[in-house]
Amino acid sequence: MKALLALLLISLSTLALARDELPLNEGSFVDAIKTLKTSKIAELLGEPQKHYELKDDHTSEVIGQVWQYEYLNTSEEGEYYPTTELDIVGDRVATVVFMNDPQGEQTSTPTPLEEEPPLPECNPSC
Repeated sequence: MKALLALLLISLSTLALARDELPLNEGSFVDAIKTLKTSKIAELLGEPQKHYELKDDHTSEVIGQVWQYEYLNTSEEGEYYPTTELDIVGDRVATVVFMNDPQGEQTSTPTPLEEEPPLPECNPSC
């Protein structure tokens, strides 16, 4: 049964892509978007509302991108997610995140360590 359902979803995704559209439903969207290059995604969805580049601290080389779209996808219940985030590595989507936060912002900010924590001291019995 699961194999039949998976085959049906893949065929529907392929049909949607053949019409140059992406499915709105979250599950089908993820299956379809991960098969596309970023140039095709931009062609189908347009420019994202928010775009961030992630760079290597030492070389300043772009190692990834974050694209955020607003009200693009629906949940299984048919409700729209305020934000859909595409995390891109190279020319492909690595992760898709559906957010209920309308601003698409983190609720907390991670704090980097200023220096490595000291190692515990080892006594002669270690």
